[in-house]
Parts: sequence; structure tokens; C-alpha cells
Amino acid sequence: MIQQCIAEKGFLKPEEIFQFVYNICSELEVKGKKVLIIIPDQTRSMPMPLMFRALTESLQGLTSQLDFIIALGTHPPLSEDMICKLLDITQEEKNTTYKDIKIINHAWQDPDALHLLGTIPREKIHEFSNGLLNQEVPVQINRTILDYDVLIIVGPVFPHEVVGFSGGNKYFFPGISGPDFLNMFHWLGALITNIKINGVKHTPVRKLIDHAGAMIQKEKYCFALNVEHDKTRAIFFGTPEGAWDVASDLSAQTHIIYKPRTYHSVLAESPLMYDEIWTAGKCMYKLEPVVADHGELIIYGPHIKEISITHGHLIRKIGYHVRDYFLAQMDKFHDIPGGILAHSTHVRGIGTYIDGIEKPRVKVTLATSIPEEVCKEINLGYTNPATINIEEWKNREDEGVLFVPQAGEVLYRVKN
Repeated sequence: MIQQCIAEKGFLKPEEIFQFVYNICSELEVKGKKVLIIIPDQTRSMPMPLMFRALTESLQGLTSQLDFIIALGTHPPLSEDMICKLLDITQEEKNTTYKDIKIINHAWQDPDALHLLGTIPREKIHEFSNGLLNQEVPVQINRTILDYDVLIIVGPVFPHEVVGFSGGNKYFFPGISGPDFLNMFHWLGALITNIKINGVKHTPVRKLIDHAGAMIQKEKYCFALNVEHDKTRAIFFGTPEGAWDVASDLSAQTHIIYKPRTYHSVLAESPLMYDEIWTAGKCMYKLEPVVADHGELIIYGPHIKEISITHGHLIRKIGYHVRDYFLAQMDKFHDIPGGILAHSTHVRGIGTYIDGIEKPRVKVTLATSIPEEVCKEINLGYTNPATINIEEWKNREDEGVLFVPQAGEVLYRVKN
């Protein structure tokens, strides 16, 4: 059964959110149990400080242990200062009020931090991928979950380039999973392409993630939120599958904008929470459908200085290319993880690779603090961000020019 709290109009008040979470937690049978809460990092919009306070105040007196793990996927670990900022607590509060609560960074590359849940056989992968992949895949997850009785996911739901809509079991995979499974299904999403999968509810990747979620033999719940930047429209509570199901339906209404046309020039302003292209690439993922053929999308973010702290060396090695560029010469890239290849194709967008000639559908340009020579090296365009006057991009849609502030969480499509 799904429980929900939806604003009658506008957005929920903080006290409404707190009371809903408190009421839910008071009904859960967690007395004397160990509870682990899975939360996103700073690259997802949601009222994390409010949820943290509501959950800790509601559960700390009931549980025998209450801890949090940050679903980093392959993102870099958070420092103590970053954790405090994420939760809006001081270091003193962390050491006193919350001293009994562990806040754990997921470590996806540490074999000692991972537990093998099992293996998804070749036949099942072939079935779920509609024949696109034919391999068995081990499914690993952070072994921390083994120490707890109850797992609670807390996170928003948005259109997503790999799985269709984020949230639910995606907080397990790739949130706190090992590399093999996440690399496989990210590459599967790239094979299907961002254009075809983003904002689609039922996808092959979602089937795989939910199948893997069923391998976690624990009591599992989920708070799935519908948010708009720093405001919350609704919260749904239930199983990871059930809460995600209704949250994704609402997200399809609130996080997909339909435009009457395509645009030859699109300026996507990266929010500050995306501090590298690994995450700021979402500006392209969400806007690719409304960029006209041979048009240009500019990712504008003067604050961005890195391609990727974790994966930058591999991305610089292969560059950004269309899917077919890799498919035509997979032997050359056999040692590159599927997640890296997927990110490359998602940022570059769809296109062709025929007779050794790559033809992306659109031009992708960075207006960041990444130097021009690096942009050329990775096969992307460069514009000096200092030359861009945002005011000159506004209110010009009739001319085929689109400006999107705080891009990355709302999907844009052309109205049929």
C-alpha cells in the first residue's frame, strides 16, 4: 500500500513534510531493529536536511541502530565538511547530537566493501535487454547492508538517461552497487540511446534493476519525492517498486516540458551542484530532443573545472563520441568500462559512423573553465564563458534560440 503526501496546490510546507515522515516512521515495525537509510549526494535536488532531521527524530529512539549510506554510485566520496553541508548540520552537531549515527560513503571500487548477491544468467540478460546483450553479470552491493534489518531509500524521481526515470531500486543500483552490473546496464541504456529511453517509464534497464533489487533479501522501503529545485511537491512511501511507480507517473507530468519546435541554439545553464561534466552532462541529456539537426547545445558553467574527478583520465583517453563510433570498433575499446562509454555517447548525442566518418546530429560545446585545448582533445566544442551574456539568450524562442536555467532535471521534448 502506497502512502502519499501531495500539495493541494503549489508545494508542501516543511512542517507537512516533517509530519508525514514522522507519522510513517511511527507506524513502521522497527523497534529494536537496525535501520540503514540510503540517501543521494549533493548532485540531486531534494530537501535532504529536512528529511534527515525528520528521520533521525522519528527513528533514533525506536531503532537499536540508525545509520545512513550515501548512494554515490561512481561519484567521489564526500568529505566531512561536504557531509555536514549536505545535511545542514555543524561538525559539533555531528559529533554530539548525531554521534551515534554513522554516515557512510559508498565505495564502489573497493572489493572488500562489496558483497556478491548472485549472478544474473546470460539468458535473463538477453531477455531483459531484448537481445541487445548476451552475457552473465555478477551483482554486487555494499556489504554494509548485511548488518541491518531494514533498508529505507530516500530520494527524488526525475526523468533519467539510462533507466527512464530515476529513483526506487536505482538507489541500490548503481547507488551502492559494484562496478560490473552498473557498467553493464549503463551500456545497455546507451545502446538504446538517451533519446529513446529518457522519460520512458518501463524500460529494459528498469527491469534489470528491479530484478537485482529482488535479490536483496531485506525489509525494504522507499520515500520517493517529487521536487522542483528546492521545493517539494509530493512524497510517496511504500516498497521501492511501489513508491517509484506512482512517483514516476507524477514526474512524467511535472518534469517533462513539451515545446512546439526544435531550436538551432540552446544554452543550458548548469546548476552549481553539477561541478564536473560527469554530472553536468545531464544538461545535454535533458535537452537533446529539442536541439534541431545540425544545431548547437552549449553547457554553460563557469564553475566547472573538471571532466570527472573519478573517470576523467578514461574520458580523455577515448573522448566524446556517438554510439556507432564505438560499436564499429569495440575491439579497440574492450578495456573501457561500459559506464564510461555510455557517458561519452550520452553527452555527444546520437549520430552516425559510416566508412570511418563520424557525424553527430548536433554540436555540443562547453562554456566552462575547462581549457579550449582539453575540449578539442575530448571532441567537444569550446566557448569562453566570459563571452556569454545570458540576458541576450532570453525570450528568443521564436528565433530558434532557447535558454534553460538550472538545466539537468527537467526533460524537454518536442510536442507531436
